[in-house]
Amino acid sequence: MSFRVEPGESLGVVGESGSGKTQLFLSIMGLLARNGRCAGSARFRGQELLGLPTRQLNGIRGVKLAMIFQDPMTSLNPYLRISRQMTEVLVEHKGMSEHDARRRSIALLDQVGIPAAGSRFDLYPHEFSGGMRQRVMIAIALLCEPELLIADEPTTALDVTVQAQILELLLQLKRDLGMAIVLITHDLGVVAGLSDRVMVMYAGRIVEEGPVDAIFEAPQHPYTLGLLRSTPRLEEQIEALRTIPGQPPNLQALPPGCAFNDRCLFAFERCIEERPRLRDFAAGRSKACHLERLP
Repeated sequence: MSFRVEPGESLGVVGESGSGKTQLFLSIMGLLARNGRCAGSARFRGQELLGLPTRQLNGIRGVKLAMIFQDPMTSLNPYLRISRQMTEVLVEHKGMSEHDARRRSIALLDQVGIPAAGSRFDLYPHEFSGGMRQRVMIAIALLCEPELLIADEPTTALDVTVQAQILELLLQLKRDLGMAIVLITHDLGVVAGLSDRVMVMYAGRIVEEGPVDAIFEAPQHPYTLGLLRSTPRLEEQIEALRTIPGQPPNLQALPPGCAFNDRCLFAFERCIEERPRLRDFAAGRSKACHLERLP
C-alpha cells in the first residue's frame, strides 16, 4: 500500500467488505487488535506515526487526526454519559473549562442534527437511536477540528435526509477549515458527491486510483468497472441487478497472479501467472492491471 492525502483534499476509499479498507486506517491510527501488526511508514505532516509511543500518539489522534468509527454502539462507552465523553475531549486536548466545553459540545450536536441537543446531552448512549449515536460519534470526531478526518462508513445508519445533512457538514468543514477527509464507504454516490480522488481496494491492495470524475467516466480496472455497473442508476430501466460473479479471495491464501483473475471478465494467461504492479497510466491515474485499456 502506498498513497498520500493532501491538505484540504477528500479521498474516497471503496471496495467490498474484507478488502482491507478499515484495517489500513486502524493501522495508521495505532488501533489494530493486539494480534495485529503493521510495518512500513505512515507519516502525518512529516512525523512518523508507526511505533510512536502512546503518549505522543494521543497528542495527535483525536486532535489533528480523528476517526469516525463504523459501529457507534461499540465505539461509545456505554457506562458514561454523552456529556462526559464529549467534554472530556475538549478539557483534555483544548484546555477548555467544563462550562465552555459543554457549550461547544451542545452546539456541535445541534450542527450534526441531534434534535433538542441541550436536553439530550446528559443521556447515556443506549438512550439514543442507532442513527443518533452515529451523529454523536461524528460530533466527537469534529470537536477539535482535526486537520485530517478518517470517516469509516459515516452515514451507514442514517436516513437519506440526515445523510445529506452530514455530507453537507463535512463539505462545509472541508471548505472552511481546509480539513482533509478520507471517506471509507461502499456507497459510490457518496464518493461522487464528496471526494476529489478515489482509491479502489481489492484483496488488501490498491487496484485503481485517480480523480473521481475520471474514474466514474472511464474506469480502467475490471473491478472498478464491476463496482460501477452494479450500482443502479435512476435513468436506467432495471430488469435485473448486475453483480460481480464469485467471492473475494481469502487474504491468508491469495491465489497466484492477480487476486481478481477468477472473477474478471477480461482475464488472460498472464493474469493467472503474474501479479500486476500498481503503475501510472495517465496524469494522476494508476491501476494494477495487465490490460493497457479495458475493451
